[in-house]
Amino acid sequence: MINVLMFGPPGSGKGTQSVTLAKKYNMLHLSTGDMLRAELAAGTELGRKMAAIMSAGELVPDEVVIAMIAQKIDSTTGKTGFIFDGFPRTVEQADALQNMLKERGMKIDLMLVLDVNDTELMDRMKKRALVSGRADDADEAVINNRIAVYRAKTEPVIDYGRRAKVSRTVEGIGSIDDIFVRLCRHIETII
Repeated sequence: MINVLMFGPPGSGKGTQSVTLAKKYNMLHLSTGDMLRAELAAGTELGRKMAAIMSAGELVPDEVVIAMIAQKIDSTTGKTGFIFDGFPRTVEQADALQNMLKERGMKIDLMLVLDVNDTELMDRMKKRALVSGRADDADEAVINNRIAVYRAKTEPVIDYGRRAKVSRTVEGIGSIDDIFVRLCRHIETII
């Protein structure tokens, strides 16, 4: 089993690329954002608790996210590994994920970091809001807060990946296909 972290700021394309990579390599795409949005849509207790936090662009408590991921990993069969889309978002989450994986005889094999500038991120999220209807992508104040939270709390995870010698920076600007090819080159080095 291989475990790939798809990493980058909000709007960098990690979700789009993760879905395609998961199909190509028979991996399970784990998007914590999608998992939490599903809880919101279903109106679960967890969804109600997280609604205010997510709508402001803040981070969901680590123990909730790790438990959701562990449950998904434990219930999955027939896949070659997992692509973690947008997780971990803090060094503490990276430690918790690594510990949870270690308990299962697994590890983080590769961190792919999509490099995209803030202007491009803002443009992408506004366009995405028109298609997806996601309110958090339409409000500039929320977008700016999400980028600021990423810069302050999430970017340090890149150093975590560098120290573990699993981090690879990938140019995240260009066509979706070109970016996909760049990402595949890195995955091919570990399979």
